[in-house]
Amino acid sequence: MRRILPAFGLALLSPLVAEFLLGDFPLTSLHFLVLLAPTYGGAALLIREVARRAGIGWPGIVLLSLAYGVFEEGIMTMSLFNPDYAGLRLLDPGFVPALGIGVPWTLFVLALHTVWSMSVPIALTEELTGARRTTPWLGKIGLTVTAVLAVLGAAAMTVFSYMIGQHFLASVPQLVSIVVIVVVLVVLAFRLPRRTSANQAAGEAPAPWLVLVVTLVAGVLFEAPHLLLGDQVGLGITLLAGVEVGMTALALFWSARCGWDGRHRMALASGALLTYVWHAFFSGPLVPATPLINLVSHIVFGLGALVLLAFAARRVAADAGVPQSR
Repeated sequence: MRRILPAFGLALLSPLVAEFLLGDFPLTSLHFLVLLAPTYGGAALLIREVARRAGIGWPGIVLLSLAYGVFEEGIMTMSLFNPDYAGLRLLDPGFVPALGIGVPWTLFVLALHTVWSMSVPIALTEELTGARRTTPWLGKIGLTVTAVLAVLGAAAMTVFSYMIGQHFLASVPQLVSIVVIVVVLVVLAFRLPRRTSANQAAGEAPAPWLVLVVTLVAGVLFEAPHLLLGDQVGLGITLLAGVEVGMTALALFWSARCGWDGRHRMALASGALLTYVWHAFFSGPLVPATPLINLVSHIVFGLGALVLLAFAARRVAADAGVPQSR
């Protein structure tokens, strides 16, 4: 059970963060977990297990998470190319006819999957497991079952998205380009140089509170184009790209320095999760729900996120020998 519980927890946490904490689905739609857990949860668990077996670390996990995001939005939902996906006109701002994509939506949705759908649930679940953070949780049978469920979930979501997407199909060149990009990202994830104590950068890692504050500010800047900028497409693209590149560079730089540990990983994951908590109150659900149900859902899921962070923070503090009062 000690091996299975973290895997089961990750399989549920990934869709809960990706869709429910985000605000796309209210409490009354929890039955959608039947579809979303194999899809999101299966992918997150598969990424985590493969990465830990191969020893590719967090840079590899992030690249595999990005590959998942490209695959989901390029093939499973085709929202990268569908000009009227779910009737939302997502591609209108910053549309590039030669590629058939909207640049702001592409930057936005791929970051959502890379950071929130995959990386944050993986990070939080791992920190909760303590000493077993980097060890495999599943045996061969468990890994096989996870892979099968992930494939079935992906197939189900593809059919569902095809139905709500007005039977839209991307062009052959677009689909081929997605496959090529996914393959390149996966290969790159396994070819990256491995982190060792010998190639750590000089200097100390920043204080965890500073990592948290920077991540929270980055979350505000990341959501600003979506919430505030309206038709200012150029500024929105600049903000999105700047935040994504800047936080990636900072995370790589900070994590290579001496003293980087679970408290810093928790700070990154906490800042990202708290961004979803406040963002949900400014978003509307994708399914019919009354304003009261919507508000109650945001409060319940937000409180759940805070409780999870509190448990994870206590575990990390205990493992690091930091007094709980701090």
